[in-house]
Amino acid sequence: MADDPATTDADRFEAFVREYQDMVFATAVRLLGNATEAEDVAQTVFLRAFERFAVISTSDAAAGWLKTVTTNLCLNHLSRYRARWQFFSEIERPGDTPTGGDGSTGRGAPALPSPASPLALLEESDRAGRLERALRQLPDHQRVPLVLFHFDDMSYQAIASLLGVSLAKVKTDIHRGRERLKKELWVLDERR
Repeated sequence: MADDPATTDADRFEAFVREYQDMVFATAVRLLGNATEAEDVAQTVFLRAFERFAVISTSDAAAGWLKTVTTNLCLNHLSRYRARWQFFSEIERPGDTPTGGDGSTGRGAPALPSPASPLALLEESDRAGRLERALRQLPDHQRVPLVLFHFDDMSYQAIASLLGVSLAKVKTDIHRGRERLKKELWVLDERR
């Protein structure tokens, strides 16, 4: 096929994708447990493969490379997702007074619906929408470092370098952004 002068690189890459797409997708679905997220990861894997196609197309290790990239992207996705929502689930409303070392408020919160229930999915979607609205209310100097830290997994130092500000300013802006975000989320909850 590679010797056929009528065969273009695009045709070769398309054949490459067809050959490995099931393996990449199956790996991603197993790791993520979500077909939509697995599709997104698979697209990213093949974008990276396209960037290196001249090297990996002729390599016997192409399948292993694809599997490694898929696994790493899935693990990164899961750690970002967990860290993102763990932070936002730990935000207390103004006036909450933790009673135990576990951070519980002692308010006797009702049991959460099962994660797979339609109600849970609706509540998660609603919470994500409120979070996005609250983030938009933050001033740029607080919102940008907060998003870079929690959503893009950048270190304080990397954010400081990227924004051209001091490390202390990044830490202060993230702290103040979190505090303001708590208030904004509380206000949005009160409006509901």
